Amino acid sequence: MRISIKLKFSLFLAVLLILAVSVLSYFVLQGVARNQQLQAEDYLDQHVKTVNLRVKQTYYTGARLEPQAFMQQRGRSLAVELAGFTGLEVTLYDAAGQVVGSSVQGETAPAGQDVSGALAYALQNKIAYQNAADDKLLYLAPVQGPEKQMGVVQLQYSLKSAQSFQQTLQNLFLTTGAAVLVLSFIVGYLYFNRAAAAIGRLKKAAESIRRAEYISAPPVKRKDELGELAEGIYFMSREIESSIAAKDEEQRKLQLAVTKLQALEQQQKQYIGNISHEFKTPLTSIKAYVDLLNMYDDDPKLLFDAKLNISKETERLYEMVEKVLQLTALEKYDFESQAELLEVAGSLEDICGRMNGKAERYGITITLDAEPAHIWIDKESFMHIFINLLDNAIKYNVPQGSVHLHSGVRDQRVWITIKDSGIGIPSEARDKIFEPFFTVNRDRSRASGGTGLGLSLVRNLVEKQNGTITLLETEGEGTAFELSFPRVT
Repeated sequence: MRISIKLKFSLFLAVLLILAVSVLSYFVLQGVARNQQLQAEDYLDQHVKTVNLRVKQTYYTGARLEPQAFMQQRGRSLAVELAGFTGLEVTLYDAAGQVVGSSVQGETAPAGQDVSGALAYALQNKIAYQNAADDKLLYLAPVQGPEKQMGVVQLQYSLKSAQSFQQTLQNLFLTTGAAVLVLSFIVGYLYFNRAAAAIGRLKKAAESIRRAEYISAPPVKRKDELGELAEGIYFMSREIESSIAAKDEEQRKLQLAVTKLQALEQQQKQYIGNISHEFKTPLTSIKAYVDLLNMYDDDPKLLFDAKLNISKETERLYEMVEKVLQLTALEKYDFESQAELLEVAGSLEDICGRMNGKAERYGITITLDAEPAHIWIDKESFMHIFINLLDNAIKYNVPQGSVHLHSGVRDQRVWITIKDSGIGIPSEARDKIFEPFFTVNRDRSRASGGTGLGLSLVRNLVEKQNGTITLLETEGEGTAFELSFPRVT
């Protein structure tokens, strides 16, 4: 059976308060009773001294008699006289233990009282006590004669006043103690209830942390051990949350790395398959012409065709190997570039001038609209990027087509657009256009000497220079690329 800590605290407090009040009341009442007893003894002792003084005075001033005879003759009168002095009932005994006088009218001895034991003790020159009926105390003390004890005086002392005081005090302790007990219990219960509530909040916070619901503030704000514990739980929650977040982030990065490795593995397999296929095509053509030359080495026309096609395929193989090596160097090693401040408009004009010869052979017109701006970039990479893009725009254009370059500044970046009037790129091929060895039209690519590596190489060069390249949506025919680089002011 589970008992809450609040109930345990309350029961413990109740037991502790009852015990404290009980012990305190017991010792106080015992002390009061002891004090009353000492006061009564002192009071009776003073009266005994008065009795002895009066007896001796009477004995010496009267006729000289034997102590025993003196007590027999004067006992009655002395008892009455001493009762007047002390205000107590007095009984005198001689040395033989016989009653010789009593202050009670018409009695020679206290009625219904057996004091033989106490009397025998008092006759030995000692003081004796004995409780009597009606809440009274009999006090027996020796009466001293000229030479020795000549009797015993018995004083009857009422205990009603003392007992009434003790009863009043006891009742006061009961009522006051009960009130203090109830009030203390209520105050203690409220205090322990507050502490128990704080412990409950600490428990709830621990349960939340166990369920991975981390707390945003200490569950309890107190300047004691519970407050320190709350601060510790809050600190623990933050540390666990931070550790879990770091672990999740590491797991996410690891999963991302695994995904990238898997994609890279797949890309590598595809890359190897593509490059094998692309290499095999020109090699097959070369091998076919070599075989024909071995069979018909005296055919002038065959010899001319073989020389022309072998030269073209060899050039294509050389270009393919060159671009593969460049692409591999960009992807696997740190690209060592010589960045410098480059004026965009002038550089684009220089590139267009270099490509004008090839454009004229294809009947293509190149136009440039460039706004003066500067960027920080490797000049050779910049030249390679736009020569590749212009080369594609010329090769995949239509007869008497056009290529237009535009350069402008926007949002602290230099934006360069190159648009042609060529065959365009189908929507289903837009997502793959930057993949190695991907070509939109393989027959035209072979006819124009395309390897499918140019755009992949361009994208890598652009990203290495902190730039971006995007294939734009075009209305109708043609292809448009938009590049951007950080502007230097």
